[in-house]
Amino acid sequence: MNITDFRMDYFSLKGKNAIVTGGNTGLGQAFSLALAKAGANIFMPSIMPDDPSFNGLIEAEGGKAVYMEADLTKDGTAKQIVETCVEKLGSVDILVNCAGICLCEEVTKFGRELWDKMVSINLTAAFEMSHECAKVMIPQNSGKIINICSLFAFLGCQLSPAYVATKHGIAGLTKAYADELGQYNIQVNGIAPGYFKTKAAEYSVNDPERSKWIVDHTPANRWGEVHDLMGSTVFLASEAAQFVTGHVLAVDGGFLIR
Repeated sequence: MNITDFRMDYFSLKGKNAIVTGGNTGLGQAFSLALAKAGANIFMPSIMPDDPSFNGLIEAEGGKAVYMEADLTKDGTAKQIVETCVEKLGSVDILVNCAGICLCEEVTKFGRELWDKMVSINLTAAFEMSHECAKVMIPQNSGKIINICSLFAFLGCQLSPAYVATKHGIAGLTKAYADELGQYNIQVNGIAPGYFKTKAAEYSVNDPERSKWIVDHTPANRWGEVHDLMGSTVFLASEAAQFVTGHVLAVDGGFLIR
């Protein structure tokens, strides 16, 4: 392709079908709506109840919003999700592995029960979804997988060894799948959000000392807002990112460079 052949519609996702796990709640809503604004239909498997008002936001962009109640920790769920998406929408072109939890406890009290819960949803579910989507994407010789990582894919963290371990793990999964699936024109990347003003971060947002430390440590000099994640999602899901794979993109206001 000559440089003059590049077109802005390479960022368009018109006609594409995206699965966003946990896509109807938290940061998942930002990923879902970003893809919808770029033209994609959104399939949202979630353990959280259906949200018709959010579905309406997606459909207002001209695409379809399909909800499926799903517990990603149960055997066979990933296969059922992918089969249902293909049945309802016709294909799977994009997968965003967003569903995740963070359970905190002192290290001496953080036992196997908490560990297993977090590994099951944060890492095993992402692997199973990627595994099932790859079976669909390989024959069509195209696809995008985006894993939602974290700054703690690069850092340590107190009170949640499983969170750090699973986020390091999903960054590794990203690179492993990128290496193997590149030959099939499937790109696999990650997004590592920094500190964002979300419900999960309410404690830190409302703690003046903690919040000041976060802002002071961030070159952008502020907390991230959810909309700050939307552009990177569209880019990695689009044709504009055809030669980007195996990368974990930190969207952190520069936190990691200090």
